[in-house]
Amino acid sequence: MRFFRRFLILPLLALMTATFIVACTGGSSNTSNNAASSGPIRVGSKDFTEQFIIGEMYALALEKAGFQVERKLNLGGTPVAQAGLVNDEIDLYPEYTGTGLLTVLKRPANSDQQQVFDTVSKAYKEQFNLVWLDPAPMNNTQALAMTREKADELGIKTISDMAAKASSLTLVGPPEFQAREDGLPGIQKAYGDFQLKEYKAVDPGLRYKAIVDGEADVAVAFATDGEISAFNLVLLEDDKKLFPPYQVAPVVRQSAIDANPQLADTLNALAPKLTDEVMQRLNYEVSGNQKEPADVAKTFLTEEGLL
Repeated sequence: MRFFRRFLILPLLALMTATFIVACTGGSSNTSNNAASSGPIRVGSKDFTEQFIIGEMYALALEKAGFQVERKLNLGGTPVAQAGLVNDEIDLYPEYTGTGLLTVLKRPANSDQQQVFDTVSKAYKEQFNLVWLDPAPMNNTQALAMTREKADELGIKTISDMAAKASSLTLVGPPEFQAREDGLPGIQKAYGDFQLKEYKAVDPGLRYKAIVDGEADVAVAFATDGEISAFNLVLLEDDKKLFPPYQVAPVVRQSAIDANPQLADTLNALAPKLTDEVMQRLNYEVSGNQKEPADVAKTFLTEEGLL
């Protein structure tokens, strides 16, 4: 009997010990197992260079923190990416505050960074149950660029200066800029009903070549385009504050944050690193030096001690 009793008691003791250990450790001893238990974090992006780089940064930072990640980059434009969040096809993607304000929420333009962020943060939570995490310092706002030589020659520093000399200037940009309310019509409304010598509508990839080669005087730009630093261009001051801020931040499904509490801290740690100068340099590594966005993102995060 003693033999059989011992035969039964020993397995029971082992089972009780294992149960006690699991209860004390929560079934896991590291972030990786906790993250994996809730399924992969689905990281999306829109369909242009900067989005590829930042989307890859988000994915790499989350993987470093122990999360399992599924990449769904290059989804398309804003409506596609936003629908992906709302329809539970992705968990997060990088978005711009100005795009959220104007394109998604259809609100009036506003040049105050904090007010724009507060507006989109509150409205996204109320309408879509989506969360804006910390915005980066970078501001990929729409802008007008000139070569430094041409700007100095003509004495142009602001958009008001440009408007005053518009009749002798050729502006180059994408075709839709001629019709968009925040494009040429918006500039003419804010800065006076000026008339250009010519507007050259070109593929976006040809804008900067046109002003560098002297085929145009001013180019439609975005403040974090890599060509700005690569070609030593100057951005004209938006002295009447027409263009809203376009700070980038992760927009995340509330359910993803609830299931993965460390997700927000992980991505918020990346935000301060992304300045205008940094993104100009990284964008040009892809658009100018033909490097892969994933490689550029990995190198940057490694240099910053985040990988």
